[in-house]
Amino acid sequence: MNFLDKWFGDESKKIVKGIQPIIDQVDQLEAAYQAMSDAELQSQTGKLKERLTKGETLDNILPDAFAVVREAAKRVLGQRHYTVQLIGAVVLHRGMIAEMKTGEGKTLTATAAVYLNALSGQGVHVVTVNDYLAKRDADWMGQLYHWLGLSVSCIQHQMVSFKFDPTTEENEVDKTASFKVDMSNLKPVSRREAYQVDIVYGTNNEFGFDYLRDNMVTSNERKTQRGLAYAIVDEVDSILIDEARTPLIISGEAEAATDQYFRFAQLVEKLVENEDYNVDEKMRVTTLTAGGIAKMEDWLGVGNIYESGGVTTVHHIEQALKAFALFKRDRDYVVKENEVIIVDEFTGRLMPGRRYSEGLHQAIEAKERIEIKRESRTLATITFQNLFRLYTKLSGMTGTAETEKEEFYKIYKLDVVVIPTNMPLVRKDSPDAIFRNEKGKMAAVVEKVRQYHEAGNPVLIGTISIEKNELLSKLLFNAGVPHQVLNAKQHEREAEIIAQAGKKGAVTLATNMAGRGVDIILGGNPQDAAEAEAVRAVGGLVVVGTERHEARRIDNQLRGRSGRQGDPGISQFFVSMEDDLMRIFATDRVKGLMNSLNWPEDMPIENRIVSRSIETAQKKVEGHNFDIREHLVKYDDVMNRHREVIYRKRNEILAVQPNEVNKLIMELVENEIEYVVSFHTNQEKDKQWDIQEIYETVNSIFPVAAEQRKKLEDIKAQGGDKLHDVEARTHIVEYLMNLARERYAKMIEDVADTNLVYQIERGFYLRAIDTLWIEHLDQMSYLREGIGLRGYGQKDPLVEYKNEAYGMFTELIANIQKQVVYSIYKMADVKKLAPEPAQKQPQKLMGGDENVEPAKVGRNDPCPCGSGKKYKKCHGQ
Repeated sequence: MNFLDKWFGDESKKIVKGIQPIIDQVDQLEAAYQAMSDAELQSQTGKLKERLTKGETLDNILPDAFAVVREAAKRVLGQRHYTVQLIGAVVLHRGMIAEMKTGEGKTLTATAAVYLNALSGQGVHVVTVNDYLAKRDADWMGQLYHWLGLSVSCIQHQMVSFKFDPTTEENEVDKTASFKVDMSNLKPVSRREAYQVDIVYGTNNEFGFDYLRDNMVTSNERKTQRGLAYAIVDEVDSILIDEARTPLIISGEAEAATDQYFRFAQLVEKLVENEDYNVDEKMRVTTLTAGGIAKMEDWLGVGNIYESGGVTTVHHIEQALKAFALFKRDRDYVVKENEVIIVDEFTGRLMPGRRYSEGLHQAIEAKERIEIKRESRTLATITFQNLFRLYTKLSGMTGTAETEKEEFYKIYKLDVVVIPTNMPLVRKDSPDAIFRNEKGKMAAVVEKVRQYHEAGNPVLIGTISIEKNELLSKLLFNAGVPHQVLNAKQHEREAEIIAQAGKKGAVTLATNMAGRGVDIILGGNPQDAAEAEAVRAVGGLVVVGTERHEARRIDNQLRGRSGRQGDPGISQFFVSMEDDLMRIFATDRVKGLMNSLNWPEDMPIENRIVSRSIETAQKKVEGHNFDIREHLVKYDDVMNRHREVIYRKRNEILAVQPNEVNKLIMELVENEIEYVVSFHTNQEKDKQWDIQEIYETVNSIFPVAAEQRKKLEDIKAQGGDKLHDVEARTHIVEYLMNLARERYAKMIEDVADTNLVYQIERGFYLRAIDTLWIEHLDQMSYLREGIGLRGYGQKDPLVEYKNEAYGMFTELIANIQKQVVYSIYKMADVKKLAPEPAQKQPQKLMGGDENVEPAKVGRNDPCPCGSGKKYKKCHGQ
């Protein structure tokens, strides 16, 4: 407990105490619902919905809804909610984060909050960390929701989706469903249908990509989601913190890849560290020295790389050096089937489909001498931070959130509430064993694991990288210790391996993925009672951490695999002074202490100074990473406001009635004409109004006859040719707008197909938005990359970024207007619409892939927009 808790009390305990009276009400209702028949209990869903329609709130019906769910879960799943689970459900309903220890039943806890909020009819999204858990939970808990009259679905990767559709009679539901989830109740449906149900399970990636895709469609009928009302995020720390810096990106291929990547990859390998370049591991930065720059210029045969090749050459060199010096194979990425696949630094999972941006991925491909994929162009993007802040109500649950509560509140306005355990925690957490070097530490780990294995304890060993995982596997093999390996290369067998990790004498070697969302049950799964008792007798599951992670909660997550539901357990971390965390962040005082004592490499030390040093290092890194994420979200908030305006305008166009689209178009035409007239009648240096320029500009929008030009001269003359004659200027605008409306009406009459007119009008507007928005994303990316240099000029880069971004966005809006206005009067020449920019090329999802067949338009064909130019010179550029 810190000193603030001593003064003000533990906030979580106060909240839990305040919730207890509500749980007492639920308990008092239990007997009444127990006495009901199945049909009577199932009918309560309709009655609760009716109460909401009559004006009651979700808080009003909460006790009854929770009591209904608790009784239904007993009958359908054979499980009754504990008091602490109902407390956790109230916390979720209130839009907070419930921290619940491993094995406390977060999946069942969520059902009460999900059921209550689903009664509103607005839909609930349950967000999981992987497809397996989404599908498992939809099938498992779907039995409960279906029994209570609610619909359930599951969104999966690669556009696959399922809806819960039981194949068994409702009174024959398997009461051992918690151990036998075969997903047989999930039937394939369309993406759109999957989102229309009451409760949708899926990963953060899928919900995010569907949101982006819905804002790229050309009609509301193509949208899949129906709004973002309420989300419960499972493993909320993993999704909202670990992945917060990773944007979701839908991209299309840009120019062909260049052989420059291979050239620079070969050159940087010849450079010498600390002579030609420096590496800052803390900042993850590499920089060329003056000597390194001279060598590169000599090898390239140029006088100055910052002039001769422009920005492109320098960019290639920097990315090649970064790929060579900072990104390590089997730690940051793996090479699988001639493809570079990123490894998630927090979970150890492979992330197929994701690619590093700004040419870094291509630089790594060149380094590994494999085929270089084309660079991509961003079509749509959003960060998880801004995606989840779009929900009207957001909540989450995890076993480890308390250490990051400041970040959760600052960025997401989410309070963290620690839920007490149902049974007292009896796990023994041993002090860290600290070694002088890596070799001594690994030898000690192997020996300790061998001892526990022979004693009959199941052992879970956690490593922070695939490389360390495989090294330790070899050492265990050489020591004759049978074990299972779980890392990104074996992720397909993850559930199977974790399910049996609690068997007597089992040894499981895992990266940080270590089965988030899957409990390790003593005696195996399904549980063997006699074996479980034998495991308890020798001390339960042993967790061995081979290295401290940068974040304390990742260590706590691993430690929390043991000691579930009052089971015995043991945990201990083995640390060496050569570990990355200690090597980079630990104080020289600690290193000097061990060296001066000439401490044996195979002997552990338990010292308060060293232990405090580890925690201090972790807090330092956590604070540093939080600062980075907070800094990034300030920049991304600027882009987010732009996105909100653009998406709002798109939705307005999609929702407008066919006979009213022309009103939106005419507003743009009037704005453009006002701008043109104002610009050419406001020349302070030349007091004459430039009627000729007004005529020529408007004539490029729609045809203006010679006699109509004379009318402009007459209006000008009536205004006395005064610089600030507002009335005359207004008359010119009104006259031109009348001409514009007449021309527009005549054009629509010529087209003679009302539906085609609507499609073309809407198509022109959407195409202008989408084309220019994509360019705006590129420009904002370039601005963001270079804005940091303003700091050298004693200017705040964030303020500069906001100012420039405002100007760029203003220009974007003006250009959208201009493109629509200068295109719309070509409608009569358009026979069919050109493809949308986002659909002209195959799309790639950073976080998954999806191919979309591009529409075929010949490069030398006339552009369908009606400009009169060849397609390759117009929208095909």
